[in-house]
Amino acid sequence: MRYARPLGLLLSAAAVVLWAYGMTWWQPLTEPLGPWSETLPGNNTYWARDLRFMAIMAVPLGLVLAGRGQLRWGGPAVVLGGCWVAADLAIDRADPIGVDATVLLAVAGCGVLGVFAAVLLWWERRRPRTGEPGTAPAADRRVLTGTACVAGVLTLVAAAIESPTDREPELNQGALLTAALLVVLTVVAAVAAAPARTWARVGLAAGLTVVALLGVGLVRAAEPGTRLLPEAALGAVLLTGVTLLAWDWPGGRPIWWHHALAALLALVGPMVFLVATALPMLVLPVGATFTALAGNSPIHAADSDLLFSLAGLLAGLGMAVLLARPSVDDRRQLR
Repeated sequence: MRYARPLGLLLSAAAVVLWAYGMTWWQPLTEPLGPWSETLPGNNTYWARDLRFMAIMAVPLGLVLAGRGQLRWGGPAVVLGGCWVAADLAIDRADPIGVDATVLLAVAGCGVLGVFAAVLLWWERRRPRTGEPGTAPAADRRVLTGTACVAGVLTLVAAAIESPTDREPELNQGALLTAALLVVLTVVAAVAAAPARTWARVGLAAGLTVVALLGVGLVRAAEPGTRLLPEAALGAVLLTGVTLLAWDWPGGRPIWWHHALAALLALVGPMVFLVATALPMLVLPVGATFTALAGNSPIHAADSDLLFSLAGLLAGLGMAVLLARPSVDDRRQLR
């Protein structure tokens, strides 16, 4: 895909700005007042942290897209994402707030992203890849399809996130913006994984983007506690669309029964993986550790400190294992 690099960098930069805004405007809204036990936060109190972490995850995903799935971009991008989370925890302890802090974090973050991308571009030019120009190796296509799967599952988490507080207007704003960014990242990565860009795929990508954005709005419009079915439907549409965009079309047409099977996996898989990854967090103090490192008040003992963004990342990787098989030969190996 010719525009994968500029679009990937642009989406990463947008994720940086969203992260900066979340740190300085949404995070302060989740900070409880007072150290008394009766005011300790409850389930989902730190929704801003999850939205912020998903924005951080979008940064390396955008870099993988910018690198067109190459390992020389993907490996360093993952390291950058881990370092960014560590920096986020340190910055959260300082409790930045206001326009000045937002601008400072956004500019600094975009500067880091720019330097990082420049180094990777320099490295790529010093050691150019050998191969037929204009073609993406099968391994790179699998990485791009997996990137789309991860972004797609994170979209579901962002769209369905809830809060026990009275901050629904701000939560809706954050969830919609984060989910919209992830929808675009999902679709663009899937198109980049396609063996060729055709008008049929371009039209499908445009339609999928519109439908997915409407789906995100419908999920947010549902009452908290009743979002499971619309969330599952959104996942089925979005991830099935990923396979239609990224997988081979032998003879110019999709192999429909392959996509029917993918639709079934897309309907059930994300929810199964999300539950499977969230259950251990009820026992292991994963969320509590991040809360303590950020210097925030612990969740009430009667509630659970779940890190939904991490569950979404792991669930997305699980779906990538199932669906990141863009070539027909990849899928035949499953038989």
